[in-house]
Amino acid sequence: MKIAGSVSVVLSNKGSSAWTVGPDDTVLKAITLMDEKNVGALLVTQGERLVGVVSERDYTRKVALKGRSSRETLVRQIMAVDPVTVTPETSVDECLHLMTDKRVRHLPVLEGDKVVGVVSIGDLVNWVISAQSATIDHLQAYISGHYPGMS
Repeated sequence: MKIAGSVSVVLSNKGSSAWTVGPDDTVLKAITLMDEKNVGALLVTQGERLVGVVSERDYTRKVALKGRSSRETLVRQIMAVDPVTVTPETSVDECLHLMTDKRVRHLPVLEGDKVVGVVSIGDLVNWVISAQSATIDHLQAYISGHYPGMS
């Protein structure tokens, strides 16, 4: 089953805010921001340029499990470099396939080199559920004869 819709539709529903940290910020600053904003990952930017993504998974695997200090470890030491990115025109279906194939949970959204948002697996699942619910509602209205344009 192919899922319709694009990233731009998802961003218009959820908003396009993307929380960022710099590569020379401490991991403590990054995980504190993740906690404050209730997100699982942050985009790592240098100026306006995306240089990586840092996630809770990076923290647990590269800091906590290795006994490193989040106060002394820099984001650049644990971030994923060359992150998988999408554009606003990328389909939801393609995003879900990318996330599965590349084993990532967050996709930065870029127009050219400019960050215009980020979508998570949760954002996409919520969008799919909403789209399916709307389809079900339309089909039920059609079957019951309450569909617009029917007499």
